[in-house]
Amino acid sequence: MSMATATIQTVERENYLNKEYGVGSWLFTTDHKRIALLYLISITFFFFIGGFFALLIRLELLTPAGDLVQADTYNKLFTMHGMVMVFFFLIPSIPAVLGNFLVPMMIGAKDLAFPRINLLSWYLYIIGGVMMMHCVLTGGVDTGWTFYTPFSTAFTNTKIVEAGLSIFVAGFSSILTGLNFVVTIHRMRAPGMTWSRLPLFIWAHYATSIIQILGTPVIAITIVLVAVERTLHLGIFDPKLGGDPLLFQHLFWFYSHPAVYIMILPSMGVVTEIIACFARKRIFGYSFVAFSSIAIAVFGFLVWAHHMFVAGISLYSALIFSLLSYAVAVPSAVKVFNWTATLYKGSIHYDAPMLYAFGFIGLFTMGGLTGLFLAALGIDVHVTDTYFVIAHFHYIMVGGALMGYLGGLHFWWPKISGRLYPESWARLAALIVFLGFNLTFFPQFVLGYLGMPRRYFHYPQEFQVLNVLSTAGATVLGVGYLLPMIYFLWSMRYGKPAPDNPWNAAGLEWMTSSPPTTFNFETEPVVTWEAYNYDELDKPRREEVKVVG
Repeated sequence: MSMATATIQTVERENYLNKEYGVGSWLFTTDHKRIALLYLISITFFFFIGGFFALLIRLELLTPAGDLVQADTYNKLFTMHGMVMVFFFLIPSIPAVLGNFLVPMMIGAKDLAFPRINLLSWYLYIIGGVMMMHCVLTGGVDTGWTFYTPFSTAFTNTKIVEAGLSIFVAGFSSILTGLNFVVTIHRMRAPGMTWSRLPLFIWAHYATSIIQILGTPVIAITIVLVAVERTLHLGIFDPKLGGDPLLFQHLFWFYSHPAVYIMILPSMGVVTEIIACFARKRIFGYSFVAFSSIAIAVFGFLVWAHHMFVAGISLYSALIFSLLSYAVAVPSAVKVFNWTATLYKGSIHYDAPMLYAFGFIGLFTMGGLTGLFLAALGIDVHVTDTYFVIAHFHYIMVGGALMGYLGGLHFWWPKISGRLYPESWARLAALIVFLGFNLTFFPQFVLGYLGMPRRYFHYPQEFQVLNVLSTAGATVLGVGYLLPMIYFLWSMRYGKPAPDNPWNAAGLEWMTSSPPTTFNFETEPVVTWEAYNYDELDKPRREEVKVVG
């Protein structure tokens, strides 16, 4: 075959793949917006799979006796719930969906720095997800999502190696996404888009990407070591073989605590954008909010052992990690203070995205304050491995990360789909989610304080009322999660066409069409204004009001 013929065939193939419609145009696309939508579909699927496991858990806990499933099945339910939700929903949700869609547009770029690697990251995510679903359908795992050794390496007969490899593959997807964001933010900003003019959404994703790049290889290596010990019987973690089980916990939590910030930092970026828009004000203390994201990423790598206060580490180590755990709360508190200061005397609009932002602040603050109890050595000894920890984790991860994710979807949905959703239904859904979440997880704080251990499917009679409340709340919460999916799908066919900037928001992404064209901008934008210039955007309105008056 001649070089010319091969070139013609390559061009024809690319033209076919770049057609507006067709499966091939999606499966081989390098458009960051289409890849974001592929992630949206796949992540939503795993969210409902994980939610289904949660539903079965709550149904089992309606009664004190284990009368719905057997103990082994219950162990598999909470394990698969945790693994699917953490590794296939919470960690990739905002970076892979909203980050993929918005990062290039927010900095004035046509695409991410490595479009093909971006597509590869989605394929790796899908491969890992398929492996996880095969694991679920062929027996599952019963170790808990933490894979604690030596149980995971020497005692259980469930699908440890397969589940570990699925997370290993999905981890590379996370690393590639983080690498893509870092290079794009450094090298592809529009003229005039200095670091001090970057949207705080970008700062949050930059900090998140650092954690993804530096932390994810650690968990990947740890899971490989578990598989090696399990298959080759080498003494790495199993004390019978000369290994050290505490080594696994150190390696696992060195990644898994920073992973908390992979889940929560992007939500913080979303909430910042929403508050600035719906309060019609510049963000109070822009520099402090930006650098608090970097501080959270740095401190996140220094507090892993507060998960190990009762695991046998020395008292001196525990004291140091206790102090560091208090320190990591400071940059998070900076964000909450600055959001509150931004709202002060703002012209606040209570649209659905703003309701989710308020919900985020409330739930994240509750989760953060209860985290201070867990950082205290004496209290932590009492509530470790109780439902207090479950409630704290979910207030941060689900209440924080998911409220930010839903708020971001509502905020940018007109830009993503080119359609408007029904605002009244969206506000109702936000209210249902907030109420359902608190009814689900607040009773678990009380249960944990009273001493109910987590991971038990049988409990004393006196705990039943609180468990019934929690299950009822989970039912309400499920309705709140279903509503957005229904009206988002409805809006794609019946929703009113969205203007380019329905919120009159600041930011380059609102200067593109809805939905954006393939390369985002017709001409390269030149940034000559400061971030969050809402005083300038609202100036024509104020002058118009004066003229009418």
